[in-house]
Amino acid sequence: MTSTNVTKEAEDSGPSGYAAARLRLLTEGTRSGPPRRTALADLTDDWLTGLFTAGADGARGVSLVAVGGYGRAELSPRSDLDLLLLHDGSDPRAVAALADRLWYPVWDLGLALDHSVRTPAEARRTAGEDLKVHLGLLDARHLAGDLGLTTSLRTAVLADWRNQAPKRLPALQELCAERAERQGELQYLLEPDLKEARGGLRDATALRAVAASWLADAPREGLAEARRRLLDVRDALHLTTGRATDRLALQEQDQVAAELGLLDADTLLRQVYEAARVIAYAGDVTWREVGRVLRSRAVRPRLRGLLGGGKPAAERSPLAEGVVEQDGEVVLARTARPERDPVLPLRAAAAAAQAGLPLSPHAVRRMATTARPLPTPWPAEAREQLVTLLGSGRPTVQVWEALEAEGLVTGLLPDWDRVRCRPQRNAVHLWTVDRHLIETAVRASEFTRRVHRPDLLLVAALLHDIGKGWPGDHSVAGEVIARDVAARIGFDHHDVTVIAALVRHHLLLVETATRRDLDDPATVRAVAEAVGSQGTLELLHALTEADALATGPAAWSSWRASLVADLVKRVSAVLNGADPAGPEQAAPTAHQERLALEAVATGAPVLSLRAQPEPPAETHGEPLDEPEPLGVELLIAVPDQPGVLAAVAGVLAVHRLTVRTAELRALDLPAGVDGSVLLLDWRVAAEYGSLPQAARLRADLVRALDGSLDIAGRLAERDAAYPRRRGVVAPPPRVTVAPAASRHATVIEVRAQDAPGLLFRIGRALEDAGVQVRSAHASTLGANAVDAFYVTDPQGTPLPGEEAAAVARKLEEMLRG
Repeated sequence: MTSTNVTKEAEDSGPSGYAAARLRLLTEGTRSGPPRRTALADLTDDWLTGLFTAGADGARGVSLVAVGGYGRAELSPRSDLDLLLLHDGSDPRAVAALADRLWYPVWDLGLALDHSVRTPAEARRTAGEDLKVHLGLLDARHLAGDLGLTTSLRTAVLADWRNQAPKRLPALQELCAERAERQGELQYLLEPDLKEARGGLRDATALRAVAASWLADAPREGLAEARRRLLDVRDALHLTTGRATDRLALQEQDQVAAELGLLDADTLLRQVYEAARVIAYAGDVTWREVGRVLRSRAVRPRLRGLLGGGKPAAERSPLAEGVVEQDGEVVLARTARPERDPVLPLRAAAAAAQAGLPLSPHAVRRMATTARPLPTPWPAEAREQLVTLLGSGRPTVQVWEALEAEGLVTGLLPDWDRVRCRPQRNAVHLWTVDRHLIETAVRASEFTRRVHRPDLLLVAALLHDIGKGWPGDHSVAGEVIARDVAARIGFDHHDVTVIAALVRHHLLLVETATRRDLDDPATVRAVAEAVGSQGTLELLHALTEADALATGPAAWSSWRASLVADLVKRVSAVLNGADPAGPEQAAPTAHQERLALEAVATGAPVLSLRAQPEPPAETHGEPLDEPEPLGVELLIAVPDQPGVLAAVAGVLAVHRLTVRTAELRALDLPAGVDGSVLLLDWRVAAEYGSLPQAARLRADLVRALDGSLDIAGRLAERDAAYPRRRGVVAPPPRVTVAPAASRHATVIEVRAQDAPGLLFRIGRALEDAGVQVRSAHASTLGANAVDAFYVTDPQGTPLPGEEAAAVARKLEEMLRG
């Protein structure tokens, strides 16, 4: 039966005809989705118009208005009818009688009705007092009666909304936040409320209201489709349950999926999560824009008074190469060229996460449409920026979501698509698979001070459940995927093997500790054989805890932590002594020896600054034998003297050079050459712009060593002029004395958040402590500094235990201060 025939039957037969036509419309299989919702709204419009016409008996100054969801013509099978009987107040008794003739037939059919009878003045007054009423009136739609009355109310309500936007929109945002706190996030819930949860239909309606204010607008890409998907699911839920419910309960998901022609309940949930993610992200972007506009309106009058009119230019503060902060967001610099800079998306994301700022959606969209894909394997900078992003803690989540919204994550990691929005039907898990992986990285960032290779920990955290998108044991499948991804990212063969092992065995410690007899030597030996080394064991311990904490409160406890710690201690005892004692001292190259001899001859520092050759553009996914060097090689030979470490690090900080790796050691000179030389083999990169000239670096280094360059003062002045944003709250620094690490020196290990001038501060603190740095091994992994300093007393012997502990303690206090 056609829609016209259904409507004709409803008009001819009264309530019973409407009921029959409604039932036929909802049960016929030819229409679903928007066409059915529109047809149901049209059918209901015609029926109510007939009731109004029969009851009004030619009365003037009265109209029937659909509001809320019915006003938007979005009638699901069990939706309420939201109706307003609007009148001019001239004949209240006639209006009351008309209301009875309208409402009672609706109730007689068992339909839910939300109704009111008001004059335009009463409607506006109620809207001014009740935000929800005002929202409903924004979607007012005329059904019958005095069209002019309805039109004037709509015009007045919209004008009120726009005039009151500075007050109304913050209240609406607070309402959305309170609802999200109560109902949770639709994109992660196993039994979500399609309407009330964050990212649901209520939020989509709120975005329409924001757009109606003309103050800001939501990103429209995919928003209408996401809203349509949730409405389709709600329709199917109403039809399968026969109830007016918005909660998608577990026991009903298979039926709802079948009603929608989907494969299974997991496919249904994944589509719901995808839609919710689009709406939630649009909400985040829109509310940020609202806040920015309102702040601008509040500040601009004062600025005009101070500046004498005109619109002040927005300040732009540099964060990284091609990346700046503007008005509370991370945007691309005017000189940025995404089409020539494939690392830019990761650099921008890392800078945003480190600064604790959102990524501008316009910047993300531009990078998604114009940036070239990264080569295989990735350049070292891309790998470092990924590690920095993953190690940024809680801000990583919103930045990652921004990248996902424009498809950048799948472009970087194609395997991500299989876990994206994938539900986990386990009461212990709070998140979908993809969000759990990011949460694990967030948790792992808290443990970067516990491990020697935080970069491997963070990447393994990101990949540990990547196999859940494939059939079979996800740990086995994940090992294969992780090996491929780690090689494409550009890790060397050894690191690829470690990451693959961490993914393969990420459940090993907790399962063994809670299910096996730890007093059985065979149990401990089996774990030791699987892990293979102290370094991998250290990483696996941290990953185990991060994974459990990211799963949910039921997955980790002090009891489990103690069992795992006991197992790790036993396995470590088995592995003790199996690792090599340490790297051998490399013989100097001919170039290094020439610099050293020149330093001895001149009695002054000599340096060389040179770029590395470009690596091969493609290796077909095979892991590199050596990781690609990051930055430019800086070689410095200095006659042995106190304060070299602090002087060199300080000069580099003054010139805004980032230290990626640093090696310092005393060099053995050829026989017959008097003197002692310290060789510094460092890798540096410009924080912004280009590298300084080597001659200028050398001149400043000479001044730093003779005391005529006040490095501390220069750095303090710069920090005062350009204070750094606090950004992420990093784990506190950790300084320890490595037991029995060397017979010739005391080894002090530092784990801290990388920052400009960090190595200068450490070097100066060690100098103030009266110790000599005989060699140093510093590296920056993402945003983490992982440093080891071999120090002695002035006589060249290792420090006594208590003195070494005191030096470490003072150094840690300095770094915390």
